[in-house]
Amino acid sequence: MVDSGFGRAIAEAAVAAGDTVIGTARRTGALARYGRVSVLVNNAGRTQVEAFEETTDRELRDLFELHVFGPARLTRALLPQMRERRGGSVVNISSFGGQLSFAGFSAYSATKAALEQLSEGLADEVAPFGIKVLIVVPGAFRTNLFGKGAAYFSVENPAYTEKVSATRRTVRGGDAVDFLTAHLESVRAELTEWEGVSRGTDFDTE
Repeated sequence: MVDSGFGRAIAEAAVAAGDTVIGTARRTGALARYGRVSVLVNNAGRTQVEAFEETTDRELRDLFELHVFGPARLTRALLPQMRERRGGSVVNISSFGGQLSFAGFSAYSATKAALEQLSEGLADEVAPFGIKVLIVVPGAFRTNLFGKGAAYFSVENPAYTEKVSATRRTVRGGDAVDFLTAHLESVRAELTEWEGVSRGTDFDTE
């Protein structure tokens, strides 16, 4: 996806640097024309705001298709030629939602967390072949992802109006650093609180 947002910005920067950009890679026949792909950027995505109970099976599957299975297919298609050349980069665009979640972002965050875990494991697997896997974790950047008409909203359940409405109203805001810092501090505090109990589960070595 190179028609807007990160996709367009990345494509323009690559062209300016003298690189060739393939705007889509749904069919690996593109390799026949260009010979090789040095960098794969999995960028397609959309914002989806809803309480988990409001999310239909179809909506959840579609979101996983877009954020997880699509990037997985493209990555598998290009890995063989990257391994053969012993070099290349896979860049997966995630979100701060892949690190934490809150009311209204349960489904969205689940897909981004899956993409990040897939990426971390893959990075370890392909490192011996000189292939790098990078995860980009942006906040609410100045793209159309949070623009008018860009976010997807499920049919609302009145039971969640109060809890999720704040997220629906503020999908434009927030900063990844602030969100992640607060989340990490919360995790650290919880680990400290439960450290005694957790360490108490060790096997008795005496």
